[in-house]
Amino acid sequence: MSHPIEQLEQIMETLRDPQQGCPWDRKQTFETIVPHTIEETYEVVDAIHNQDWPNLKEELGDLLFQVIFYSQLAKEQGLFEFSDVVETVNEKLTRRHPHVFSEVEFESDEAINANWEAEKAKEKARAGKTEQSILDSIPNSLPALIRATKMQKKCARYGFDWDSLAPVVDKVHEELDEVMEEALLVDSKQENVELELGDLLFSVVNLARHLEVNPEVALAKANLKFVRRFSQVERKVQQNEKKLEQCSLDELEEYWQKAKQEERN
Repeated sequence: MSHPIEQLEQIMETLRDPQQGCPWDRKQTFETIVPHTIEETYEVVDAIHNQDWPNLKEELGDLLFQVIFYSQLAKEQGLFEFSDVVETVNEKLTRRHPHVFSEVEFESDEAINANWEAEKAKEKARAGKTEQSILDSIPNSLPALIRATKMQKKCARYGFDWDSLAPVVDKVHEELDEVMEEALLVDSKQENVELELGDLLFSVVNLARHLEVNPEVALAKANLKFVRRFSQVERKVQQNEKKLEQCSLDELEEYWQKAKQEERN
């Protein structure tokens, strides 16, 4: 009996088989699979946030299948195979953690991180990758909040960062004032408002970073909280035999406050 991973690879090969395979799977390319990979990643995150462990097991399987799919496409084009993917990550993790897999010792977490960055730099050099900027290694396709956080962290390593919280908070207030100043202009342009709002969001990301909070996670939790509370509002509206559109803002706000209070209790 084959190993589960080998069985999964065989299933993937069969799905891509030119004669017996699935028509949908056969026509996929690296590019067409990307949206599905992103979707599956977020479904994993959602399962974790909901602490739905049986669902997490399933979603992790779906995410693993994405890796198998890409590996099969690469195999068909003579680029690499799944075993190469595994060997590469095994070697990289072992090399990047000499304090775990060898007798090397580091004095602090900072020294460990410095070694990690040095190893990454060596990898890029071996691959012939050159950077014009320290920010070149941060993918443009990352979600905006995550990319902003990574850019700020990278610049902070080189000293481009405030060393206290006060100026970070001041910057948030400054950017908010600039948003409102632009938005309240008689001839305000939407593009300018968008730019100022982007600066505000960037400064809030910086605040989150200084507070050691992941802004992507924080916003995701806020979204879940909003859904939970608004669902309570909808139930209260139904209990009063009304529809949302029949309620005034004052009524909806009253239900919202009740939902918040019930949550605290």
